[in-house]
Amino acid sequence: MTVGRPGEGTAGWDGGSLRVFRIPMRTRFRAQTVREGVLIEGPAGWGEFSPFPEYGPAECARWRACAEEAAFTGWPAPLRDRIPVNAIVPAVGPEQAHEMARRSGCDTVKVKVAERGQRFAEDLARVEAVRDALGPSGRVRVDANGAWDVDTAVSAIAELDRFTLEYVEQPCATLEELARVRRKVGVPIAADESIRRAEDPLRVRAAEAADIAVVKVQPLGGVAAALRVVEACGLPAVVSSAVETSVGLAAGVALAAALPELPYACGLGTLSLLEGDVVADPLVPVDGMLAVWRPTVDETALARYEMESPAWVRRLEEAVR
Repeated sequence: MTVGRPGEGTAGWDGGSLRVFRIPMRTRFRAQTVREGVLIEGPAGWGEFSPFPEYGPAECARWRACAEEAAFTGWPAPLRDRIPVNAIVPAVGPEQAHEMARRSGCDTVKVKVAERGQRFAEDLARVEAVRDALGPSGRVRVDANGAWDVDTAVSAIAELDRFTLEYVEQPCATLEELARVRRKVGVPIAADESIRRAEDPLRVRAAEAADIAVVKVQPLGGVAAALRVVEACGLPAVVSSAVETSVGLAAGVALAAALPELPYACGLGTLSLLEGDVVADPLVPVDGMLAVWRPTVDETALARYEMESPAWVRRLEEAVR
């Protein structure tokens, strides 16, 4: 199946093709149990378009721009050949969290907290289990996805920091709340949603709302656009994934490889959250590191997860700036 550039309808990408995939997830993550999206082939390689279900055409336009860049333009030359990555532990029980951290091969782990319907005691037990699995030299960071108010965040961070946190990602939803929390705690604050959703990333810096910028290449519109965001924020950057296949992860790896400085492990070790992949040689970390390279779609691997979906074709076509 082919699809065109914005305004061209469903034809016009010379030799390009559109392939829709649906891959089950091993663990529920961000209320999702499957990851779906579109793979686009162009002269520069494969790109991925996989916005989450709640995103409308305006937000999806950036995800499409990222896929187009990957398929038709390509990425900057890398400055490094390996990327340190963190493992991710979803809102699971402590025993599973311990096992996931222990088997990850990473010395940095991001732990999801503040899951809807769970108690704070469950967060404490999960983080404690991860700290135990990593030992005192490992690094533990937590992500609340903006779920706390200021008072709750300050209290929760104080409790969780008994396990020595590297940083807390998006404890509250707004920049103003992040800034207030940052003034009240000693743990560094990382901004995620506040950067990838803000029209002007300079607001994060002006509000003094964060110490670290978490950037995701698809929501920001591609590698080149994300590099501009990082420069505008003026903050150390952590490149994170949107739970993509290896095709999408490759764009995140390209961004991390192109950053002038990379002081933190990146959130790109997320392929383990999916039950499969669309390439023969997946982008999985070895000893906590991802090699900088670009896998290509494997027809046998893709055949397990490919599906026909006019709805995804429409979604891609509607994602026009």
